[in-house]
Amino acid sequence: MASLLVHTCCGPCATGCVEHWRQEGFEVTSFWYNPNIHPFSEHQKRLQTLQEFFLKNNTPLLVSEGYDVVSYFRAVVGHEDERCQHCFRLRLTATASVAKERGFEAFTTTLLISPYQNQELLKQIGEEIAQREGLQFISEDMRPCYGDSRRISQELDLYRQKYCGCIYSEWERFSKKKRRVPPQGESARTPPASSGPPQPSR
Repeated sequence: MASLLVHTCCGPCATGCVEHWRQEGFEVTSFWYNPNIHPFSEHQKRLQTLQEFFLKNNTPLLVSEGYDVVSYFRAVVGHEDERCQHCFRLRLTATASVAKERGFEAFTTTLLISPYQNQELLKQIGEEIAQREGLQFISEDMRPCYGDSRRISQELDLYRQKYCGCIYSEWERFSKKKRRVPPQGESARTPPASSGPPQPSR
């Protein structure tokens, strides 16, 4: 049975991936390394959710020590428009390093289940790292399992995050809120001209 180290981004995504790879014949161990998650309280909440889920399902989990957020910002600052590729590379490089050190034959990531992630980019970066490290990257498209992962995580009442994890994705989520549409019969009002910058609300 081939040994597989799975970079795991969160509990809900793990519900749709880990059992699948077990059924594919792999001996699965998960690995937590997600320094992109901000703030620290969110990082810890996702980690705790994952640990509780794996404890109930008897799944081995390796956890990277500390909160390596500085490495994340060093990788992406100045490259915000292309931050995902730098984030993927950082996390998959760490996963491959641990896999090689501990004698795993292959590695992969639960990010492959997400319809919101660039699958081709994940595959490209994963295979590049695998070739360099002498490992195999399992790049199976897991998106067909996404619906099951949502259903299972809801049934188990797992914490489900509302943004990717990084501070940029959180900012984008709030900045994309739709403008308020006035109720029928209420006309939109043009705000009065201001002689200075808007004052912060209290």
